[in-house]
Amino acid sequence: MTAQEQQDEHSDIRDAVAKLCGQFPGEYWRKLDRQMAYPKEFVDALTEAGYLSVLIPEEYGGAGLKLSAAAAILEEIQRAGCNGGGCHAQMYTMGTVLRHGNAEQKAKWLPKVASGELRLQAFGVTEPSSGTDTSSLKTFAKRDGNDGYVVNGQKIWTSRAEHSDLMILLARTTTKEQAKKRTDGLSVFIVDMREVKDKVSKSARSAP
Repeated sequence: MTAQEQQDEHSDIRDAVAKLCGQFPGEYWRKLDRQMAYPKEFVDALTEAGYLSVLIPEEYGGAGLKLSAAAAILEEIQRAGCNGGGCHAQMYTMGTVLRHGNAEQKAKWLPKVASGELRLQAFGVTEPSSGTDTSSLKTFAKRDGNDGYVVNGQKIWTSRAEHSDLMILLARTTTKEQAKKRTDGLSVFIVDMREVKDKVSKSARSAP
């Protein structure tokens, strides 16, 4: 299929996204830029219209469309002068849950991500001591009982963390020294950051 045929395939989506983006002109983005603020209204509008859940299967409340549809949406967002950086992770981060999550995790989280009840846009990977060498990360998750883990480590540069409810966290469950390959022993966890925020808030209120 040629690029032109792919573009025609998603022409309806492109037109609808362009129309939505027209509600957020340049001044909206310039104001956010001056304030260094997150485009909440824009992300909410895309979520409500279903554009950020196009890759989530229909059984979990998404559209179940192809990757080319997601690409068309992001292309039109950028073409309109809007900023896709505040929302594109909602599309691809859920793929980790879809590919590696168990049935219970998929049923619990994906419908809420699809509906916009929860935002999953943060991916905790980078660390101060490992930089872009992901296989050398030191955050370690140790099993605590039968169904829990205690995670120790430090993450930096986690984009959109303050605007997400959930985060995909990459950590080691086997040390690098014990792993047969550099990439062995790496696991992903779904972290409900609302629980962390609640604990921090309660701690702040109880402080003298």
